[in-house]
Amino acid sequence: MIELSKISVSLKGDKGRVDVLKDINLKLEKKKLYVMTGPNGGGKSSIAKTIMGIYQPAKGQILLDGADITNKSIDERARLGIGYAFQQPPRFKGMKVRDMIRMAEGYEDYNTQCSLLYDVGLCSRDYLDREMNASLSGGEMKRIEIASILARDLKVAVFDEPEAGIDLWSFQRLTETFIDMNEKYDTTIIIISHQERILRLADEVILVKDGEIEEITSQEKILDDIGRLDSDCSCRKSCTREGKANADCYR
Repeated sequence: MIELSKISVSLKGDKGRVDVLKDINLKLEKKKLYVMTGPNGGGKSSIAKTIMGIYQPAKGQILLDGADITNKSIDERARLGIGYAFQQPPRFKGMKVRDMIRMAEGYEDYNTQCSLLYDVGLCSRDYLDREMNASLSGGEMKRIEIASILARDLKVAVFDEPEAGIDLWSFQRLTETFIDMNEKYDTTIIIISHQERILRLADEVILVKDGEIEEITSQEKILDDIGRLDSDCSCRKSCTREGKANADCYR
């Protein structure tokens, strides 16, 4: 289990420091799949980066299986079993895809590497010997990074908008992969997403807004709320008719 207790994070902005997270309290259990959703800029990625150690909290405490990891570095947290798939994966000139997967957990076996890539919609024959450079699209980079996350036996796995840049077939494979991962391992899975098909995978949905946890609820309730907003909202009509959206409409 990973627990965030009274976590606050402030970052340096153009006009001084800005509070991006305010008194966050979360208890996330092992073998559960959580989907974090909410408005853009609401703090979802900031929570994920705080869990990984990319952001250090101004106050509060982070516990992993009861042990305090608040001051642990990114590398130390990775060794403890926390993994993070970036919204925009980094590129590594000179490194091949097979090297990336091998680094994750030492997989040398071709069949295992092939299986990991297949789970994210890539053919090993076409990708294992390619360099992780500008020749790969953003969507391809995202899938390779997710494969490297799946290669590790993690306690906590965080995926920041994994569906971004992925085609429909690969997206279907990806949702199946998350289901399999949830069934096979004790990993706490946290997915940041607005996609309905991802929301339907959730054991619980965490709604984040204005740097705070607004609600922790069921997938049924959040999907019902979204459906009600869709039926009541005039955004699409306004956009089509007037070229502008109703600013009060949240989606």
